[in-house]
Amino acid sequence: MRGRQIVIGQVFGRDAAALVQDGRLEDVIIDPAGVVPLAPGAICRAKVDRLVKGQGGVFLRLPAGARGFLRDRSGLREGQSLIVQINGSAEEGKALPVSARLNFRGRLAIVTPGAPGTNVSRRIRDAEVRDTLTQLGNSALADLADPPGIVFRSLAARAEPTEISQELAQLLDLAQAIAQDREGTPELLLDAPDPAETAWQDWSDPQPDSIVDHPNAFAETGMLEALEAFLKPRVDLPGGAWAEIEALRALVAIDVNTGSDHSPAAGLKANIALVRDLPRQLRLRGLGGQIVVDFAPMPKRDRGTLEQSLRAAFKAESAETVLVGWTAMGLYEISRKRDRIALARLAQGDVAG
Repeated sequence: MRGRQIVIGQVFGRDAAALVQDGRLEDVIIDPAGVVPLAPGAICRAKVDRLVKGQGGVFLRLPAGARGFLRDRSGLREGQSLIVQINGSAEEGKALPVSARLNFRGRLAIVTPGAPGTNVSRRIRDAEVRDTLTQLGNSALADLADPPGIVFRSLAARAEPTEISQELAQLLDLAQAIAQDREGTPELLLDAPDPAETAWQDWSDPQPDSIVDHPNAFAETGMLEALEAFLKPRVDLPGGAWAEIEALRALVAIDVNTGSDHSPAAGLKANIALVRDLPRQLRLRGLGGQIVVDFAPMPKRDRGTLEQSLRAAFKAESAETVLVGWTAMGLYEISRKRDRIALARLAQGDVAG
């Protein structure tokens, strides 16, 4: 199918949503219930458990017996209560990464306690629309004693002022209620949105050409088969080249091969083909952390061309990614935030301990 499509249904016995562009699977959200104690995006009350000087942060006690790690220990003491948001995933047995900077997300706006000010998405270029949204935000914050920040999302440019004001009021009330619930034992205060809600929030702009929403939607649209391909390490590339992506506990290892093509440019062609699809491969496989790529052999003079392709490929990627560079052994290092749970864990249904 041509165009932009959202598929909502079930995969691996879990609720899920997928974003499809011109028939190609671009992104997927799968409910992680039972695999991790707390999903990325959940907001909870935590207790400071242990200050760690050498690591510049603190370990926290979270709900459901989970542990968290906050990379900011300033002004904190053991036993102190604070509200945090899960902002990534971790390997089994490791502490969940959390942040004290909360985001309350809606379709039209995001409320950011502790980061005051009214901001408008850069994708909204119309000066009159930007001014109108800024005035709406400033009016909503005017009577608040400790006003948070507001970020208007691109979809707000097409929404009615009444709709924007209603969603904004709900988000501000929610943020205020949670801010007042700081004291007590570790507790989940706001669960992460389910896949359908996340899809509605994040994939509505541009407007999808179609939405398929029923339990067997993934199978009927071919997206189940497409998703299962990302459970296999092999990635077929044009011209008979291929790559292997393997997730190890310490890092993600990627090996690129030219196959039967032995021409002088074979290595560069295979490497560029992998690089162009690498953000999607990592996103759909749910992989992050340290990534080491063993590119196919190519002349050193071609490294600059490959690096340009890498920067272009990751430019639009939402996950925080650092292109570290080449090692002495000729490998390429990438650091990507672990912002989601690995697809392999979701497919296996491993229960977190």
